Amino acid sequence: MAVLTINKLSTHVGAEILGLDATRLLSDETLPGAVLDALEENGVLVFRNLHLDDATQVAFCRKLGAVQSWASHAIPEITVISLDPAKTAIAEYLKGTFDWHIDGTVDEIPNKATVLTAHTLAEEGGQTEFASTYVAYENLTAEEKEQYARLRVLHSFEALQLRRNPNPTPEVAADMKSRPQREHPLIWRHGSGRNSLVLGATASHVVGWDDAASQQLLDGLLARSTAPQLVYRHEWSLGDTVIWDNRGVLHRVSPYDPTSPREMHRSTLLGDEPIQ
Repeated sequence: MAVLTINKLSTHVGAEILGLDATRLLSDETLPGAVLDALEENGVLVFRNLHLDDATQVAFCRKLGAVQSWASHAIPEITVISLDPAKTAIAEYLKGTFDWHIDGTVDEIPNKATVLTAHTLAEEGGQTEFASTYVAYENLTAEEKEQYARLRVLHSFEALQLRRNPNPTPEVAADMKSRPQREHPLIWRHGSGRNSLVLGATASHVVGWDDAASQQLLDGLLARSTAPQLVYRHEWSLGDTVIWDNRGVLHRVSPYDPTSPREMHRSTLLGDEPIQ
């Protein structure tokens, strides 16, 4: 197993991997296992100034696991993250990433991890923040753990988008409603034996609760889970690559000007564990 030089970036989530370059990412066959172990332990891994091209990013991701592929994309395993509609068809919907969320909560199996490389930076804003949902669970009281183990929450794409676009056009509203929604337990009991909370902007309501009580609980838990002392905020430099464990981390991007040239290239590792 490769030995990694790891620098903790905060007490609760995030670590920097030192001393790696793009060549070693592809040539060291012991590296993928070590990276996945470090990801499990730290939730977020930062690789500064790697300057990965798309082919190298995809090749490294394949060493970590199965990679999501989109037939409509120029490079099927790469999604361009930008607010410029000329660069990506999902530009308008990406404003939803300004709110805390977990990717894939409306999918049958959420994504395992996300790999993001900075190609162009915003002049202002555009930082990415992370908070551990494992730590969020651990910080609950024993009484809360028992109570919340019985709760289920409905997640939807519509709930995420309405936070940023509360008055959509009829066409956009119809598209939002056509997207899948999925019911999950509030507490995710992982095969590893760890537990985490399933929260974020896709959380519409607690099943069986009235709207006021539901919103109060979900908003309160999210605020506690993302308190400043629990968050790692990544200040991007050109060429940085960041990987996060989507199964145990909430994330959001700091708002930036829609006309900004900010451009990130994302690859997604497919999940193998449903929320249960």
